Amino acid sequence: MSGERFYEGPASSDARRSAPAALRNREPIAEVLRDWLPERGLVLEIASGTGEHVVHFARAFPALEWQPSDADPGALASIAAWREQAGLSNIRPPVEIDAAAPDWPIAAADAVLSLNMVHISPWIAALGLLYGAARLLGPGAPLILYGPWLEAGVEAAPSNLAFDAQLKARNPEWGLRLVEDFAAEAARRGLSLAERRAMPANNLMLLLRRDD
Repeated sequence: MSGERFYEGPASSDARRSAPAALRNREPIAEVLRDWLPERGLVLEIASGTGEHVVHFARAFPALEWQPSDADPGALASIAAWREQAGLSNIRPPVEIDAAAPDWPIAAADAVLSLNMVHISPWIAALGLLYGAARLLGPGAPLILYGPWLEAGVEAAPSNLAFDAQLKARNPEWGLRLVEDFAAEAARRGLSLAERRAMPANNLMLLLRRDD
């Protein structure tokens, strides 16, 4: 995923960036991850952003190895700075990954995690995320997403509709996606939607699993 990036908070005095939303949502997300992540193995995070999430999750799940990534040089620098400050041995150095690119510099993963990416990137990046996860994951392994979504037959929260309009005004290729559209594209790539969970602030977490 290349191009414009979206951060809520200002950069810190060093390379570390901060997003206030990451501090608010990291523990609710971790609670769901406790049910969905494998006990051991490598978790690849796509579009790690500031790096605050991966540090929190690496502390919460010390038996897992974490591979952060991003396409933005500033984000990669921020991730590296947060990683260095944390001093955790289960976080790998960040790698550059454009979700829309046909090849990623990772051969396999036991889980793929992507938070708040799909709505602030072109649809081709969402499809690339599905392609990449299908290549890397083994049978039954999870692809986990978090963010604001729209659902067929479910009245959208006014705040989500306003956010969708703001995103599209900023970049016409951005915007909240329909869960059913994403799930249909996932199914074409060998990934099935297994579960959805409602989250605070009108967000959702989606669990997809690689088909056997």
